[in-house]
Amino acid sequence: MRLRFNQLKASLDKTLAPVYLITGDEPLQVMLAADAVRAAARARDYQERLILDAEAGFDWGALREAAASLSLFAERRLLDLRMPGKPGAAGAPALTEYARQPPPDTVLLVQCGRLDKAVANSAWVKALERAGVMLQVWPLAARDTRQWIYTRLNEKGLKVSPDALSLLAERGQGNLLAANQEIEKLSLLHGDTRAREPLSVSEILVDVPDSARFNVFELAETALAGHGAQAARILQRLIAEDVKPALVLWSLADQVRALAAISGQISQGASLDQATAGINPPRRVPMLKMAFRRQTSAAWAALLRRCARVDRMIKGQERGNPWDELLVLTMSLSGQPLFDVAIENSKVRIR
Repeated sequence: MRLRFNQLKASLDKTLAPVYLITGDEPLQVMLAADAVRAAARARDYQERLILDAEAGFDWGALREAAASLSLFAERRLLDLRMPGKPGAAGAPALTEYARQPPPDTVLLVQCGRLDKAVANSAWVKALERAGVMLQVWPLAARDTRQWIYTRLNEKGLKVSPDALSLLAERGQGNLLAANQEIEKLSLLHGDTRAREPLSVSEILVDVPDSARFNVFELAETALAGHGAQAARILQRLIAEDVKPALVLWSLADQVRALAAISGQISQGASLDQATAGINPPRRVPMLKMAFRRQTSAAWAALLRRCARVDRMIKGQERGNPWDELLVLTMSLSGQPLFDVAIENSKVRIR
């Protein structure tokens, strides 16, 4: 059975499955989900806990032995298996074998990183899913991050103004672990005094650093969606994190090439729906259509030439600051008016 993160608590309240596979690349949610399984096991008198770290060179016979052996200290036990990556040639059959007939009075909790589509459909994953619960954890979207932070603040007895909540969500987007740490800090600083009076924007600015983490894909998608100010902020964070300009260009240029190709097909008589048919992944299509309507065919051709110019700058074949050009490219992709910009000391400055 597959569950979403927000379904786990209700499921644990009803029953405890013999197997839990928790996978994903959002560390806080993975940690909270695993903690919830452990707490549910303790509440049902699973007193013994055996931790197995399946790092390189791990002997998978230890899992078989644990499954076959009787508990020494308690009638019920939890096997806590942590895998930094895939189980490999020895681990996959061991997990499949375990899942075929889980031992009684035993819960197997498996934690691992994000699984790609091929691995998620492999035999060992399917076997664990059939035997119990599989929980895939994904990074939260901006709207979901805001709701998550609001819920966590409520749990701490803290109130915030709507603007302060937006600022917290903005600063914690893509990095829930840091956001949770800041909520803990706010609870220590204001928990006794702010049970009724909401925290203000000025207090958030003082007490909470900007911990948002983004990637080049979020930059391109935000620009496609027409959110120029947010796209510029993401670009600034990427600069601060020393992301290579070539990687940023690759992500933006991929969208520009797609839009130039759409423009070319439409100039030959295709409809917008026909020109966007077959684009992968399909979720890009609405954003590409939205972006296409904001510019002319000539504009997309010009942006494609700009991408080539930025590439030459990055390679040292042409003079200029590639970050200046990448910001102009980002804003053009978002449909914002072009302006004279500069990036100095990893800060975006509008002249």
